[in-house]
Amino acid sequence: MPTVLFAAPALWDEYRPSLIAAFARTGLAVDLVQEAAPEAVDYIIYAPSAPLQDFTPYRRCKAVLSLWAGVERIVGNATLTQPLCRMVDPGLTEGMVEWVVGHALRHHLGMDRHIVNPERVWDPTCPPLARERPVAMLGMGALGTACAQALRALNFPVTGWSRTAKAVEGIPCLHGEAGLAEALAGAGIVVTLLPKTAETENLLDAARFAQMKRGVVILNPGRGAIIDDAALLAALESGQVAHATLDVFRVEPLPKDHPFWAHPRVTVTPHIAADTRPSSSAFVIAENIRRGEAGEPFVNLVDRLRGY
Repeated sequence: MPTVLFAAPALWDEYRPSLIAAFARTGLAVDLVQEAAPEAVDYIIYAPSAPLQDFTPYRRCKAVLSLWAGVERIVGNATLTQPLCRMVDPGLTEGMVEWVVGHALRHHLGMDRHIVNPERVWDPTCPPLARERPVAMLGMGALGTACAQALRALNFPVTGWSRTAKAVEGIPCLHGEAGLAEALAGAGIVVTLLPKTAETENLLDAARFAQMKRGVVILNPGRGAIIDDAALLAALESGQVAHATLDVFRVEPLPKDHPFWAHPRVTVTPHIAADTRPSSSAFVIAENIRRGEAGEPFVNLVDRLRGY
């Protein structure tokens, strides 16, 4: 019977019932514990914010299974030599799709003009159709692809971009520097769902904002460090960017004196675009442990060189 160490103490009460149910449904008999001698541990369920930082003693461990979609806080840990799997949770994906589609439609339809209209202005101007509002989806992993497909289903012309070539049915995909410039130049809405790596930090800087259409809308539910904050504020002031809806930030909670809070064309949401949900993510964990015990390849395995 494999020993599974749950190394995210603050989440134990929330996850334990769902994990027990998932193991039972998967047909796994495991010893799910919060404490164990390192030499007895077969799998570690992990959150990068957990106290466990030295993986050296866990020589028997077959895999570290992260509860987070992002792994930038753990992937560089030199003591972590075990396979690392990130979380791709159906519930998290659904939440992200709903946030992205909701805010894309909000800006596309100009809903703020009517929801907040203190001067009672009667303006019968109709918005364009979705097919007239191109979207650039930066990041075509599991989340970016799901969001791109949902927007495409609403007739938005969506172009995907990633650092390396991707192929997604029904979504034209670009890559590399030239591809990024092309994707940005044609977009009325830019969505960022890229991982944080050395190559993507400050990807959207002053030069990249200048490549975009004037009046573009930015949606960032991915990683705060992808955007150069000062460059975004300057682009908002000049009108190059019409609005930025941001869910992630370099420092969280966002400091109360940060200019994003008071800016009239910035919407701050407090990192709520998507969340890992125990009821669905427990089955992702259980499936990877089943695979490990059966000698099958793990799913959502992190590429250490790429950092995601």
